Amino acid sequence: MKKLFGNTAGLKANQIRRLENLYRRRIPPQIVITVELARDLSRLSHEIRRQIGLLINRSGKIAYVIVGDHKKIVIPRTYDYRAAPDRLRGLRCLHTHLNDEGLTKDDLTDLALLRLDIMGVVTMNCDGLPDQIHISHILPGGPADKPYQILPPSHPSQLDIGCLEFIKALEVELAQVRSLHDSSRAKEKALLVNVAAAYGKAERDGLDELEELALSSGIDLVGKIHQQRRKVDSGFIMGRGKIEELTLQALAKGATLIIFNQELNPSQLSSITNQVDMKVIDRTQLILDIFAQREQTKEGKLQVELAQLKYLLPRLISKNTAMSRLTGGIGGRGPGETKLEINRRRARERITRLEVELNSVRRHRRQQRAKRQKKGLPVVSIIGYTNAGKSTLLNTLTKSNVLAEKRLFATLDPSSRRLKFPKDTEVIITDTVGFIKDLPNDLKVAFRATLEELENADLLLHVIDISNPRCQEQVESVETILYELNLRNISLIRVLNKRDLVDGETAGRFVKKFDGTAISALTASTLRPLIDRIEKKLIHITH
Repeated sequence: MKKLFGNTAGLKANQIRRLENLYRRRIPPQIVITVELARDLSRLSHEIRRQIGLLINRSGKIAYVIVGDHKKIVIPRTYDYRAAPDRLRGLRCLHTHLNDEGLTKDDLTDLALLRLDIMGVVTMNCDGLPDQIHISHILPGGPADKPYQILPPSHPSQLDIGCLEFIKALEVELAQVRSLHDSSRAKEKALLVNVAAAYGKAERDGLDELEELALSSGIDLVGKIHQQRRKVDSGFIMGRGKIEELTLQALAKGATLIIFNQELNPSQLSSITNQVDMKVIDRTQLILDIFAQREQTKEGKLQVELAQLKYLLPRLISKNTAMSRLTGGIGGRGPGETKLEINRRRARERITRLEVELNSVRRHRRQQRAKRQKKGLPVVSIIGYTNAGKSTLLNTLTKSNVLAEKRLFATLDPSSRRLKFPKDTEVIITDTVGFIKDLPNDLKVAFRATLEELENADLLLHVIDISNPRCQEQVESVETILYELNLRNISLIRVLNKRDLVDGETAGRFVKKFDGTAISALTASTLRPLIDRIEKKLIHITH
């Protein structure tokens, strides 16, 4: 085990031995620090003119000794000590200050971000003897800009404060504050983050859609943050200082999860999770997580797992806690390999197996399509932005009972029904997975077998929710994906859904703008003009 953290260059051998000997010291658990230890720590720090820090666990054992410079110490990653949302880390930090100053902003930030049991500073007199101890602790329910409390300075001989009972009492308060935030203890609570050069309609809409995705995933929302930044930080996306500020807000609001609206590249994810001691995901991971929750069929589960693994593989980092929503089942140890290497190897092997299985699925789908084509039945595919009302339209047209809910990605598995129109035209009508702006590429690839169904459609019904203020952008997103899938040549009817939720003038304007047919998918009587238009199109296409 590494004994010393920090830079020991330039220290004498006996000074390094004295630092290492600190590991052998034990402190009664009820005392913050003993007089003797405070004295030895101060003398050595005064002698080497560097700050020295100790991380002490709850049994009174010194777990880490840190050597800083004359201004600060850098606390190492404490992987053996984890802080739950209603628990502290199980470590208290005591370190020296060479100047006669109490707790600094950096000390208080470390206390809050790392959720330490206690942060303490030992100041010393001109002879290198301990003068006062400055102590602070997390303040349960405290404001975002000051989630801590600073106690009055004490002499080292006055630090028998019942340390363990004090820390446990803090954790009881933290649990009570957390329960106030909870509508359901099982739910994640997320802080949403967007970083862009401006904050206009597009950015507001993006954050609103991220909120809808989070709610659709069963996540409670505790807040939304936008940072206007001329240039996105290549390492932290929003700058190290802003990351600290963001984390403090997340902690104060009881968040367990931070969701970025931008896709985080592997290095950004690594940098951020090294700074933030809670789960961090991006928009793509959130969409993948929704698909993982909803998918029911074997084929769909294969598709989602493949998409997750392809997205996860370059982001597999040693701090696997950041990926805990997606890494179930991947892990283990083996001789001669680190856990990280095994994770990557197993992920690659699983990707290969999944691709073989999905190729088999595609062959089976082609055979099914060939049988349908022999029967000569036209295929009508319903497409559209997620939550536009596609499944509701299928149910009303065919008097069926496909799951239709007011949430994003309620339908993931394609559903097909036969439909006989009044003029005896019989068709196969298919509901498909909803599209979304910036649909993750890995999902597009994984769902290729499903989307290939669209290639054999004779007619596409593009369902548009005209009550949604973002409908123009949604239309553009869907038709961009059609273009990318080389489906622009298939005949298309724009179906303007939810006309009952807008006034007549607005509906009429959209009819002209999109050359569409306005309906309410919930009301069968409004579908007659659409049915007539579908029949005319199919007669034209099939003849």
